[in-house]
Amino acid sequence: MAYQPEHTESNMLGDSVKTVPHVLGLHKKPVHTSNEANAFDRWIAEKMLQLIGAPPISIELWDGSVIGPKNSRHILSLNDRSALWQLLIDPEYNFGDLYSTERAAVDTPLQSFLVDVYLALQPQKQRGIRRHFPEWLHRPRGNTLTGSQGNIHHHYDLGNEFYKLWLDTEAMQYTCAYFPEPAMTLEQAQIAKLHHICRKLQLKPGDRVVEAGCGWGGLARFMARHYGVTVHAYNISHQQVLYARERAAQEGLSDNVTYVEEDYRNISGKYDVFVSVGMLEHVGRDQYQVLGEVIARCLKSNGRGLVHSIGRNRPGLMNAWIEKRIFPGAYPPSLKEFMDIFEPNGLSVQDVENLRLHYAKTLEHWLLRFEQHAEQVREMYDEIFVRAWRLYLAGSIAAFMSSDLQLFQVVFNRAHSNVLPWSRAHVYSDEAQGIKLSGSLE
Repeated sequence: MAYQPEHTESNMLGDSVKTVPHVLGLHKKPVHTSNEANAFDRWIAEKMLQLIGAPPISIELWDGSVIGPKNSRHILSLNDRSALWQLLIDPEYNFGDLYSTERAAVDTPLQSFLVDVYLALQPQKQRGIRRHFPEWLHRPRGNTLTGSQGNIHHHYDLGNEFYKLWLDTEAMQYTCAYFPEPAMTLEQAQIAKLHHICRKLQLKPGDRVVEAGCGWGGLARFMARHYGVTVHAYNISHQQVLYARERAAQEGLSDNVTYVEEDYRNISGKYDVFVSVGMLEHVGRDQYQVLGEVIARCLKSNGRGLVHSIGRNRPGLMNAWIEKRIFPGAYPPSLKEFMDIFEPNGLSVQDVENLRLHYAKTLEHWLLRFEQHAEQVREMYDEIFVRAWRLYLAGSIAAFMSSDLQLFQVVFNRAHSNVLPWSRAHVYSDEAQGIKLSGSLE
């Protein structure tokens, strides 16, 4: 039975998980049993495989007949004729709904199935396959002041208890971890990521830092505790801000960290450092000039900053299904599009690092923990929700593994500033690498 909204009170940690409607907008509908697949059905299946670049996949139709190459690596099973037609019309979007509602299934791990699909699709996209699926059909939702509030509520206010099940236990970081040693635990890699960012920003005691989009507040508390800075962290997710303030109070950091429940466009004051980790994906490309103006307005003369964001090799929209069902308003920019933030505002890019494979590994940890707690998630929501989020996490792994998505960290300062490091030694020196990687933030 699909999850129905319940209106319950949140506690100080914002832990209620049933304060919002069924955010996926999906319900399992009865499907009329299809009759035996005919020659036209089989022809459609063959054409669809050709259209997506002939991946090593066979399609099993509802009557058990199989279309595709012999000895294929994967079998995609479709439960009815309508599912076949929906895949033909718009495979990128409709596969997500069909899988979530159990009208489609695969016989191998989702991420490996999707890697092969994405690798097959890449040359097709470059030859213009998107002519068949006009982008205007799946324009991302807007990120105006009111639009951003709704988009963020859709994803981040699902309930902190949900995210606690599968994120790291130390700081609840819902962004790419950093694995200088591949065998690190998720907790160790997230701590390494926090240090990596702080070293790139050359934080020193007394610095005033502003953070745009702070999640559950882990980076702000980490910077204050380990680097002696004061932080103003902005976020429009009510659930996250409640949690962050409670944690700061528990850890004795309320005088050092201020969590502001406000949009980044309303940042005020002057700061030595601007940092944004995992927010740019939610800004929308039509707001990059505004974001650049905010940075230029709030950064001191010798200020510096870092933006950490999912990106792409070339401009393009987020996967249509993920934008619709999981991440409304999301848009990962290319590096060329990043420059629309910096170039018009007298900001100079000093360093760019791509952590693509680090994000794939982070997602593997998240998916493993999600699966370990799938029954609890099912009790919180329903089977559709479980399957949809499994697909979202597995699909994200596949996108990073196939190089469809990137993870950029861009360091910048004002163009006239000469307070620059002469090398990257401050990031990678033996002293800097002497981090306690025990999995504790202490």
